[in-house]
Amino acid sequence: MLTKTGKTYQIDDRIPEKLLYSVFYNRGIMLIRGYLKTGRKVFIGSNTKIVNSCNFIFGKNITIDKHCQLDGFSSEKIILGDCVKIGAFSTLTSTSHFSKYGKGLKMGNNSAIGDYTHFGASGGIEIGNDVIMGSYISFHSENHNFTDRSKLIRDQGVTSKGIKLGNNIWVGAKVTFIDGCVVGNNSVVAAGAVVNGIFSDNVVIGGVPAKVIKNIE
Repeated sequence: MLTKTGKTYQIDDRIPEKLLYSVFYNRGIMLIRGYLKTGRKVFIGSNTKIVNSCNFIFGKNITIDKHCQLDGFSSEKIILGDCVKIGAFSTLTSTSHFSKYGKGLKMGNNSAIGDYTHFGASGGIEIGNDVIMGSYISFHSENHNFTDRSKLIRDQGVTSKGIKLGNNIWVGAKVTFIDGCVVGNNSVVAAGAVVNGIFSDNVVIGGVPAKVIKNIE
């Protein structure tokens, strides 16, 4: 059963049946809710709102937990791959201002992110396959211009390069990704890091701003 949802672990024999039944019941309710909201096999938690759902491409066995707000108004399709999970109380903002139509989010197969995530996807966010992320992650894919001292910063517009994460990455809790950053494949991002650079494959990064801590041999 687990292999159909992209999981490869064995269930601990000590897990009580009561817990399993509770999870299966809740998943059933989420699936019904997902069919009603999207017409697809998507597990959706209570009080979750998906705006402009016709602009989403949903893979198989997707979970969007409770109290999420997902904005589907973007110039490109929002793609959630197979077995993607978005944690509770998370927000996706694709278009943050009427002066610029946002680009959106692409999230690869078997990638999951924890509760209280903020996807600021106006400039575009790409997350690869098999990326596991903790809670309180934030993505900010655009920057305010500020060099013209004759104008208010809010009137100088924004620039957007986008954010890209590769495959097989572990991201600790409370990491902030800044516009233009790239994280390579097979990498680890330490909890609390502020990532604003371009990093190659097979590294551990951390700090404010993030730097390479060590290579993964």
